[in-house]
Amino acid sequence: MLRLPRELDFVGPRVRFSSSRALHSKLAAITLMTATHDTRNFFLEGPAGRLEAILWTPSVAVRLPLAAVVCHPHPLFGGTMHNKVVYQAAKSLDALGIPVLRFNFRGAGLSAGEHDRGVGERGDVLAALNFLAAEFPDMALLVAGFSFGSLVGLRVGCEDARVSHLIGLGIPVNSSDFSFLRQCDKPKLFVHGSDDKFGATEKVRALVALLPGSNQLVVVESADHFFAGKLDQLDRAISSWLSKELPHSSL
Repeated sequence: MLRLPRELDFVGPRVRFSSSRALHSKLAAITLMTATHDTRNFFLEGPAGRLEAILWTPSVAVRLPLAAVVCHPHPLFGGTMHNKVVYQAAKSLDALGIPVLRFNFRGAGLSAGEHDRGVGERGDVLAALNFLAAEFPDMALLVAGFSFGSLVGLRVGCEDARVSHLIGLGIPVNSSDFSFLRQCDKPKLFVHGSDDKFGATEKVRALVALLPGSNQLVVVESADHFFAGKLDQLDRAISSWLSKELPHSSL
């Protein structure tokens, strides 16, 4: 079991963030257009009972051809879908015109069930993907996860044919086995703090170097596990990577 500190939840106002210089001009235009989104608070059906969820659907006519789910950190240490890193990742995706689903794993927040050490939680991620696939049938899916959420979410995302892209934030390689990624050739982005005590940077670099397919690692200097004071760099990493990954014809 991971030994992580208690994670503080954060729910803040929606604010505009600076777009990366690397963004394609049309992608930047979409970012500026996405000033609001439709918010749906609901419960989706999971294998252990209902899961508390929030869906953001951007209020723009032009959207990128992806729908995303963002998975939160360890619930036994206070992790929920309102965690500040999860919230920032959702904002970054939303600003690009991507529908974003966040949900609480079993036993977290108002979700039913009990924590299952990352095993039963895979079924929770699958339930979220099933919901997105039904809600946005013409879109490929993206799975992003922070800390514990990356361990669970990326494993499910690698195995699910509907998922085309993966994002791992603060992957806890010091105490968790990410070797399953060696069989996954889907495009992957990893964003990691240089001072993350749960994932030594050299171990993350070594892992990413062995992975098949297209992989990018962004190391945020002087950032801790929670990217404290560095969330703007997390935002730029996600925006820049997706601008390169998605075909220009879709922008």
